[in-house]
Amino acid sequence: MAVSIASRLDHPLLLVLLADGQLRSGEWLARELKVSRAAVWKGVERLRALGLDVQALPRRGYRLSNPVELLDARRIGAELRPQQAAQLRTLELMFEVDSTNTRLLGQAPPPLGEADAALSELQHAGRGRRGRRWIAPFGTGVALSVAWTFSDGAGALAALSLGVGVAVARALARAGARGVTLKWPNDIWFRDRKVGGVLIELRAEASGPAHVVVGIGLNVDLPASARREIEAGGVRVAAVADACIVPPSRNLVAGAILDEVLSMLGQFEREGFGAFRDAWTALDGLNGRAARVLLGSTVISGTACGVDPEGALLLDTGNGVQRFVSGEASLRVIEGET
Repeated sequence: MAVSIASRLDHPLLLVLLADGQLRSGEWLARELKVSRAAVWKGVERLRALGLDVQALPRRGYRLSNPVELLDARRIGAELRPQQAAQLRTLELMFEVDSTNTRLLGQAPPPLGEADAALSELQHAGRGRRGRRWIAPFGTGVALSVAWTFSDGAGALAALSLGVGVAVARALARAGARGVTLKWPNDIWFRDRKVGGVLIELRAEASGPAHVVVGIGLNVDLPASARREIEAGGVRVAAVADACIVPPSRNLVAGAILDEVLSMLGQFEREGFGAFRDAWTALDGLNGRAARVLLGSTVISGTACGVDPEGALLLDTGNGVQRFVSGEASLRVIEGET
């Protein structure tokens, strides 16, 4: 099946010319863009309004403080194996959007066995679990959503975010990351710091097919200023680059994640979470560690001891093992204890 690529990236040409971080004179930029120097300056201001740090050096020109690897459909597609490429019905690349999840949820669900995917350079309303805002400075991460139709409805999908976590960890290993772990139910970790997260949203009747959108937000690299902003909100943050010897290609990371998620969705449809439980357990960053579960206003402390066959968290409280499902509980590590 030929993949339909709906590309509305429309990267501003000024951004394309500055993306490599090299110094470009205003005169050269004006000539390449066929505009006035004043128009170049206005274009620089628009890029700054998008959150890019464009430096202006008097009488020398402009440059990005940090080079940006722009999304490229060809490079992303190169990471897809034939079977996964055959599953992908559409790949939509956008320059900006409110939310890639919202975008796909608003569209008709794909046919059984096929998927639609959307990536965007910018998300204005990106969000994580429980509606939390997802901060992603321009060009530093991956905002990817994949739509899939499950024939058996929503009943067996409670552990889907765990399967997605396994797929993302496998993709990051392909990109050269080592030491990536998972935190129940939907966080990607490196050294107890959050690299990214998974957001599952669905539309389904009580019986019948379920239209599911898998959203993945991931930090590929983060400048120090962005780390400070995120950590000011109480989240200990990391990036894929922290787990790699060589900084990874953003397009490689996006393509590898898309490939592994497509593979996972097909297998999850056929075999359920049982096909991924051992892999998830091997990646569990909290197994055997002191943790607490927040259940509304109730705090339950104990030792995390993996997940059951349905993907529910198991917590040994000292008075027996309690079971928690992801829709009702949040998990926190107790710092300094193992």
